[in-house]
Amino acid sequence: MLRFLRGFVFFSFVLLLGAAQAQRLPAGVRAVTSVEGIDEYRLANGLQLLLVPDDSKPTTTVNLTYHVGSRHENYGETGMAHLLEHLIFKGSPKHPKVWAEFQKRGLAANGSTNFDRTNYTASFSADEGNLNWYIGWLADSMVNSFIARKDLDTEMTVVRNEMEMGENSPQRILYQRTMALMYDWHNYGKDVIGARSDVENVDIGRLQAFYRTYYQPDNATLIVSGRIDAAQVLRQVAATFGKLPRPKRSLPVQYTLDAAQDGERSVTLRRVGGAPLIFVGYHMPPAGHPDSAASDLLALVLGDSPSGRLHKRLTEKQLAAGTFGESFGLAEPSVLLLGAQLSPGQNADAAKTAMLSAAETFASEPISEEELERARAKWLKGWEQTFNNPEAIGMTLSESVAQGDWRMFFLARDRVREVKLADVQRVASQRLVADNRTLATYIPTEKPLRAPAPQRMDMAQAMREFKPAQAAGRVEAFEATPANIDARTQRFEVSGIRAALVPKGTRGQAVRAVLTLRFGNVDSLAGLGDVPDFTAALLDKGTATMTREQVQDRLDQLKTELSFRASTGQLSVSIASRREHLPAAIALVGELLRKPAFPADAFDEIRRQALTGIEQQRKEPGSVADNALGRLGNPYPRGDVRYERTFDEMVADVNAVTLEQVREFHARFYGAARGEFAAAGDMDAAQVRTALQAALGDWRGAAPYTRVPQPFVAPVPQRLVLSTPDKQNATMLVQLPVPLSDRDADYPALTMANYLLGLGGNSRLWKRIRETEGLSYDVNSRVSWNSHEAHSIWTASAIFAPQNGPKVEKAFREELERVLREGFSAQELAEGQRGLLNFRRLSRAQDGGIAATLANNLNLDRSFAYSARIDAELSRLTLAQVNAALRKYLKPQSLVFVLAGDFKP
Repeated sequence: MLRFLRGFVFFSFVLLLGAAQAQRLPAGVRAVTSVEGIDEYRLANGLQLLLVPDDSKPTTTVNLTYHVGSRHENYGETGMAHLLEHLIFKGSPKHPKVWAEFQKRGLAANGSTNFDRTNYTASFSADEGNLNWYIGWLADSMVNSFIARKDLDTEMTVVRNEMEMGENSPQRILYQRTMALMYDWHNYGKDVIGARSDVENVDIGRLQAFYRTYYQPDNATLIVSGRIDAAQVLRQVAATFGKLPRPKRSLPVQYTLDAAQDGERSVTLRRVGGAPLIFVGYHMPPAGHPDSAASDLLALVLGDSPSGRLHKRLTEKQLAAGTFGESFGLAEPSVLLLGAQLSPGQNADAAKTAMLSAAETFASEPISEEELERARAKWLKGWEQTFNNPEAIGMTLSESVAQGDWRMFFLARDRVREVKLADVQRVASQRLVADNRTLATYIPTEKPLRAPAPQRMDMAQAMREFKPAQAAGRVEAFEATPANIDARTQRFEVSGIRAALVPKGTRGQAVRAVLTLRFGNVDSLAGLGDVPDFTAALLDKGTATMTREQVQDRLDQLKTELSFRASTGQLSVSIASRREHLPAAIALVGELLRKPAFPADAFDEIRRQALTGIEQQRKEPGSVADNALGRLGNPYPRGDVRYERTFDEMVADVNAVTLEQVREFHARFYGAARGEFAAAGDMDAAQVRTALQAALGDWRGAAPYTRVPQPFVAPVPQRLVLSTPDKQNATMLVQLPVPLSDRDADYPALTMANYLLGLGGNSRLWKRIRETEGLSYDVNSRVSWNSHEAHSIWTASAIFAPQNGPKVEKAFREELERVLREGFSAQELAEGQRGLLNFRRLSRAQDGGIAATLANNLNLDRSFAYSARIDAELSRLTLAQVNAALRKYLKPQSLVFVLAGDFKP
């Protein structure tokens, strides 16, 4: 389903910079305004430039947003904006191999298209050379891209494969049907990816005209965020984009609006697989309208879990497995979408009745002050988390630009802060009514109740009410090298927990932490089925002193996100918080871990959700192939934690779990006798240590821990083809166990060999199967490295249209045989070393990644010196070493192939 950031889009007041400052700018660049640390500039050709300097992380994010999306397409042109996004990556005379350049430079780059905009983004470890190159490519691609017939022909299959990937999802198709029924004439009713007939028959001349019309500097916003030298960026933008002339054409005027909906609408979708699903959509005002804040909050009042009205009336009463609400925040008259995911066997009619009762009875059941303030706190917490992340803000501003003005990011925040209960109640009463509803099946109504007519917004008028807040101060520039991380790390122990902290300045005083508890062994964990997973899933559903809602409210008050995940013999807790709240968050984690309530209603909810997930996987090609691959050659008996279960066995295990088993498992296995805690970001280390001691210091009683061994299992080569009817996207998985660990001498060489073979836009498999033959939207290979035994797993995968299966498999086998025969080239190795090392630097710039690696290092008795050593070994690799490692370990005759899809005879 098309994803929208719920409401994180706002406007800001204009503060013109002085003439003296303007004189210091490059020729052709003028300062426009500065709002809360974001500076706006304009070039003479109309290009809008936003700079968001932030030294807290050694990364840079660049986002070029074109003010064009699927709503700008004409009849017969659906999918054109998205197709153009694909063809831009086919290059220009100056940049003919774009994906390869991204990979060589270690750029995490991509493009995306939605209703109102198209953007091209890249995040990378801060580097002036890469920044200058990427800005130069963006400027060149704006006017010099090939947009050629030959590229259209090869990319067509890739775009169709992306369509087919969506066609496999009942949720995606039901979303398309809902939007199509909601809009009679406006292009929001047409899915961004377009109609297959339009995409397959697109006229290259019309596509080129679309490109020349909309891909121009006066229709684009360049956003550069993160660690940057603002003056240098201004010079580079002026030197590249500044050379482009201002276009003489006038942009087409958009004027289509639907009338107010005059009766409930319905649609039914029937397909193979999955579980029952219900969507209910209501027309809402555009993002710039003052009532959009009420729409955002109504989505939370209705759709949040566990406090939302839908959760209480459907999930808790076992009418649905889960519910949600989403306010889209579009530039033109928008949508509030509600949903309920049902488990197999649940009654759809009863769920519909309960949904409509929850959504359309605000007149008789008004919103309470408590509901409003809970929704407001959650919304504002999400906004702060976005604003405090330099990469996220660089991306999110694109959505604000698409809504009409980048300052909407701030205006929406202010509106949410200030909106009154009466206004939210008014919007609910006016718009959440039957005549404004899209569900399924037409039902005449004797006395229609009209919603307010759609309208556009005067954004200049909207800006007059906005006063910008003071910009946040800058934080320290921390270079996330292995040596610097180790030098900053503080280590200590609490009970059986080994801890490591990396205190450092961050935007918004953000901090990420990881706690791992380890318990049990291969014998004590045998035969437990889904009991460990149920236990972890229930931890945040209440304690001896707090209800489930109170736990969630406390997390919102602490501006903290928590997640619990069970795996073999361990529990992992992920924490995202802020400096001032981390000690209290640790205290809350301690209470959740030590005094869980295990409520019966939540236990039943977890069971229904687990059964729903299994049912959804049964017919999905990727899940079916992955399950079959795990079972092939598996030597372990049922009950062993290493055994791969069938879908029916999964269902049996889920149904067999009892609440008493969960309580017994918690009492027997949970404790702080063995584990790790790691945190990276802004924190008071002494307070964190004290909080850990208070939360876990006297908690010992876990079952003795011995890691479950994973000895090498020799592969049994075979080829398995599985049928998944009525699925338009197929999957191929290829696997080979490798007798290596990440401690072995060949680890760096095989890592590099796999990178060159199947990771990213410059790899052999990508260039052959995606770029040259256009057969797959996603093709890759990877190694799951074992840090203990010499038993790692090499896996390759591709998705494709079922009819293209033979071509994909043939191309894969041929490319593998060719690289084993000829080896990689010196140029490939040099480019791979640069790209892979840059990606490793980028990963160390993420506080969540630092925390996770710290925790893993504690378990493995390592430090970041290990990462530095691997970096050095990667940089010193010779071509002979890389080719030798590939030939030594990758044996085509030992591969296991599994293909799943709706393959026709």
